[in-house]
Amino acid sequence: KGVESSQRLGRHRWTVERTMAWLAGCRRLHRCYERKADHFLAFTSIACTLICYRRLAK
Repeated sequence: KGVESSQRLGRHRWTVERTMAWLAGCRRLHRCYERKADHFLAFTSIACTLICYRRLAK
């Protein structure tokens, strides 16, 4: 109870894989070069903002 069937799990997995592919397009995030986790999180947020902006601008 509370667990989805195996057929529905593919939908969520595809969404996660697509998002990771979009983030992989940002070369700065390809590898974690930042020494502090806060800086890496900030660059991830900037990348997500740019991805959303580009999709809305279309």
